[in-house]
Amino acid sequence: MSPSADHEDDDLSRSPALAVRLVLVVALASALTWVVCRSFGLGGASAYGVVISGLIVRPRFDRWPPAVFVLLPVVVTLGLALGTALKPLLEGPPVWQFAVVTVCAQVLGQALPDKLMLVRNILAVLAVLPLLSANATWLGAWQQLLAVIIGLAVGTSLQAALRLPGDASGPEAEAEVAMPGRSLAARFADPFFWRKLVVSSLALSIGLGLGAVNPKYLYFGVVLLLNDSLGATLGRVRDRMVGVSLGVLMPWLVFNTMGVNSVAVALVMGGTTALILALGLVPHLRTALISSGVTFVGYGALTDWYVPSRWIDYLMGCGLALLVCLLVRPVSALRRFRQLAAAMPQRSGGLSPELKGLVPSALEEARVLGQEREFRQLLAQLQA
Repeated sequence: MSPSADHEDDDLSRSPALAVRLVLVVALASALTWVVCRSFGLGGASAYGVVISGLIVRPRFDRWPPAVFVLLPVVVTLGLALGTALKPLLEGPPVWQFAVVTVCAQVLGQALPDKLMLVRNILAVLAVLPLLSANATWLGAWQQLLAVIIGLAVGTSLQAALRLPGDASGPEAEAEVAMPGRSLAARFADPFFWRKLVVSSLALSIGLGLGAVNPKYLYFGVVLLLNDSLGATLGRVRDRMVGVSLGVLMPWLVFNTMGVNSVAVALVMGGTTALILALGLVPHLRTALISSGVTFVGYGALTDWYVPSRWIDYLMGCGLALLVCLLVRPVSALRRFRQLAAAMPQRSGGLSPELKGLVPSALEEARVLGQEREFRQLLAQLQA
C-alpha cells in the first residue's frame, strides 16, 4: 500500500460526502461513456472507454499530471498497433504469437526511461489484446483507441465539474518505487527484466499445459504481478485477488436482471466503487473497477462458469509469479530494508529515499511472515 493510498483511505473514511461524490462521478462517467461509445457505433470497444472513465476519476478528486492525457493515448496506440500489425505476420499456434508479441512489447517497454516504468506493463497487456480476437483489424484498433479517448474526456470532465474548492488540486507522484534513471545499457542488463521476459513468453503455454480455462490470465498474472522483490510481488498479488474477487460481484448480480445498458453500467461501476469504499479497501479500487468493467461491458452476459474459472485462472497466474520470484534470483525487500536500517547513522533525520521506496514491499513481506508488528516498530524508530 503506497502512502498516497493511505491518505486517500483516510480522506474517504472521514468524509462521507466525498465518498458519495466519488461513487456518483464513477457511475455517471461510466454510463455516459457507454452511451457516447454506442452512439458512435464502437460496439465491443465500449468496454475500453468505460474502464478508462472509471479509472481516471481520482478518489480525492486531485488533478492528474497533464502528461497523462498525452501519454495514455500514445501507449494505447503503440500497444494495439503492435499486436494488430504482427498478428497476420505470425503464422502458427497462439502460444507462438503470444511469445513473439510479448518479447517485442517488453523490449520496447524496457527501452523507455525508468520514469515511465508503469507504462511497460500497460504496453505488454495492450499488445496481446488483438491476439485474443478472431478478427483483429486496424478498424477495431481505431475504435478501441477512440473509446479510450472518449472515456478519458468524459471521466476527466465530470471529475472537474464536481470538484470542490477544498479538494486536492496538485498532481501527485504515483511512482511505485523511487529509483534513479538508468542508461539504456543498464536497463537491458537488468536480470529481472530477462526473468520476466522469459517467463511471460512461456506463461500462455504453461496455462494450456495446466488445463486453465482462460490461460491468458496466467500471462496477465506474470506481466502485471511479477516484480523484482518478493514483497512487491506479494503486494500486487493481494491487490489482484481482492480486486478481481470484489470486482465480479456487481456484474454477477446485475446482468441477469437488467442486461447491459446505461443504467446497468452505472449500477455496476458505481456499485463496485461503493462496495470497495464500504469495506475500506480504497487501494484496491482501480483493480476492482477494471474487473467490473471488463466483466460486465466486455463480455456482455456472464455464464455460470465464468466467475469461478476466472478466479481460479488468476490464482494460477499469481502462483506462477510467486513461484518464479522465489526460485529465480529471489530478492527480499524486508531483508534489504533491515540491512539498510542497520547501516543508518543514529541521527539521520528520517528515512532515505531508498528506504521509503522499500516500505510497501517490506511491509507486505512482514505481514505474510507474521512480523508486521516488529516491522512497524522498526519503522517508527527510524522515523522518530
